[in-house]
Amino acid sequence: MEKKTTLNMMSAATSVKGQGVGSAYIEQVNLVKEGLSDKFEVTENARIKADITHYHTINLGYYLGKKSRTKNGKSVGYVHMLPETVETSLNLPRFAKKIFYSYMIKFYDSMDYLVTVNPYFIGRLEHYGVNRDKVTYIPNYVSSELFHPVSYEEKMKLRDKYGIPRDKFVAVCAGQLQVRKGFFDFKEIAEKCPDMVFAWAGGFSFGAITDGYKEINKVMENPPENLKLLGMIERENMNEIYNIGDVMFLPSFEELFPMTILEAMCAHTPILLRDLEIYNDILFDFYEREKDVEGFIEVLKKLRDDKEFYAKAVENSKRGNEFYSKEHVTQMWDEFYTMVRDSINK
Repeated sequence: MEKKTTLNMMSAATSVKGQGVGSAYIEQVNLVKEGLSDKFEVTENARIKADITHYHTINLGYYLGKKSRTKNGKSVGYVHMLPETVETSLNLPRFAKKIFYSYMIKFYDSMDYLVTVNPYFIGRLEHYGVNRDKVTYIPNYVSSELFHPVSYEEKMKLRDKYGIPRDKFVAVCAGQLQVRKGFFDFKEIAEKCPDMVFAWAGGFSFGAITDGYKEINKVMENPPENLKLLGMIERENMNEIYNIGDVMFLPSFEELFPMTILEAMCAHTPILLRDLEIYNDILFDFYEREKDVEGFIEVLKKLRDDKEFYAKAVENSKRGNEFYSKEHVTQMWDEFYTMVRDSINK
């Protein structure tokens, strides 16, 4: 019997609640453990020198210990952030950002291989001096066991649970409360569409250093009547949030590949996003897109009033869910890890 390749997953992603990085970590590890257990012996945060050490977060301790940990194997780094995505997320002093950004790129550059969830960022990594030949694109994945559609009756019960009117058109958003996520556009649209309900699930994962913390807190103290701020929702309950909505509306200005989009597509909920270049190569025609508040309002009203348009949006979301199937993404990880394993003794 052929000896299994040891694969050690290193991550602190689940230490902060409400982060997509944590959800992505859980899903990826489960996917590999279930689908590739015949080839790879998977451990998490183990004190071992594995054949492959996969760093899911860029902790300083990982960087300092990398040389000894990967002496006889290979390192893989997961690219979940770049300086431009942090720039609009955290309110840090300029000198602190400069140091952090420099460290981030240094961490990535120190890896033998990198994986990014969006092909757009291969070029961005190259811009920062990282060799694009060591970067592989593998999309995120979401389990359909945890995220799935529910019956109309269950949907109505869930609306009761979260204080959402049964007879209203509901736009839900899931993500950290940040300026980058388009929170203030979300609020403005709620004010301009008083006959709809807007529900936001998420909180301040990084507390007072979150960009826009004070301004968003003011809104939370006195939100528009039709804006429901649901706070941090445990991941095992997030399927309920996507199902109470008629549309998943994320007006974010900066993203890589939001797990919330994949989760909502699993529930077959239509997707409305800001028209960003980074979505072109990963979401294709699976979603509706607009550039500004007026455009978002126009699409939301069309989704509410045009049954044929809404049905098509549901089908698009279903197709997106099918495209990122478990089998497809598992195969990509199999090919990648096998390539890394084969390079160890070269």
